[in-house]
Amino acid sequence: MKFEQTYIPYGGYWSTPFARWQGSLAQQHPIQLAAAITRSALAERGIDAKDFQALFLGTTVPSPQSFYGAPWLAGLIGNPDISGPTVMQACATSARIIADAAVEVDAASGVDCILAIAADRTSNGPHIYYPDASGPGGRGVTEDWVWDNFQNDPFAQAGPMAATAENVAEAEGISREEQDEVTLLRYEQYAADRTADGNGFLSRYLVPVELGDPSGRKVIGRLNDDEGIFPTTAEGLARMKPVRDGGTVTYGSQTHPADGNCGLVLAGRKRAREMSRDRSVEVQLLSFGQARVKAGFMPTAPVPAARAALAAAGLGIEDMAAVKTHNPFAVNDVYFSREFDLPLDSFNNHGSSLVFGHPQGPTGMRLLIELVEELAERGGGRGLFSGCAAGDTGAALVVKVDCGGR
Repeated sequence: MKFEQTYIPYGGYWSTPFARWQGSLAQQHPIQLAAAITRSALAERGIDAKDFQALFLGTTVPSPQSFYGAPWLAGLIGNPDISGPTVMQACATSARIIADAAVEVDAASGVDCILAIAADRTSNGPHIYYPDASGPGGRGVTEDWVWDNFQNDPFAQAGPMAATAENVAEAEGISREEQDEVTLLRYEQYAADRTADGNGFLSRYLVPVELGDPSGRKVIGRLNDDEGIFPTTAEGLARMKPVRDGGTVTYGSQTHPADGNCGLVLAGRKRAREMSRDRSVEVQLLSFGQARVKAGFMPTAPVPAARAALAAAGLGIEDMAAVKTHNPFAVNDVYFSREFDLPLDSFNNHGSSLVFGHPQGPTGMRLLIELVEELAERGGGRGLFSGCAAGDTGAALVVKVDCGGR
């Protein structure tokens, strides 16, 4: 899917820090928290919520009253006159809402300014009861939305998601040592530009979260940085036991569930320029691609998804100045590296979701935001984001950053 008229205002995006599962954001309602963060982020950027003609919400874990989705969120941020879809496509949710919004902007239908928000809380996920009058004694069926779905794909029947990484490791001859090597590398990339007083590169887009008490009336703390980062060493990784007996994937070489939210503005060229923090920097969305692979081989999906997005843009991997991947398993990046003949240290230069965690819906948007900032840091160029998603699927986006006006 190719785009020609969709732009992202430079700086017209943000992400909360990602908080570990059952951590600092576990008691925060994901949509209400996203609304509070969005109001603050828009005010700081001088953007009026009334400028948006639609709001696209991506969320994958139900929360109280999330039935009302995007219209509720639009009202909470101060624009009750707009609406839009609420989208759930597992870990590809961010890429999908960005692509869907771009389709609308590109159509030149009069809608040329859309806000995309991705918000999830994997902590305290719902425990669902499905009535079934035909069951024994009329007993229904129960499901823990987050945990049970992490453990099994009903189509692939591959078992826990980590089993898909084991399948790829076995089929492709990816060793435990290679997985530990890339895990350590991603941690070192993430930690390399951390500063004594905070976030380094991350300060370009991370916004702090004020933590309220259960009543929502009292501030009891502040989350300024990612929570749940595990200090990583080669020796520590080597000591970890595989998740599965006889396997190669450890808790060190896979990501951790998290909570957080992100926001991103998509607009026509003129509007995007007006809303940019730096009008000398132009960010254009070029294409979207998706793919589905062999059942039970989810970590391979970012490769065909990336190829689809690159083909739609008329570009090759050699044209990419920067590459970001959503890699819930180290296996993902080893496979990606081999398929594209990319050195492991040539992509995910500021770390990745393998290190800072995975709230599902927002993960891809944060990585796209990082991609834009990395390209701007490099002086411009084209970049690729690609990641896997539940159901053995993948999604990818290609962007171009032009810093010619600087």
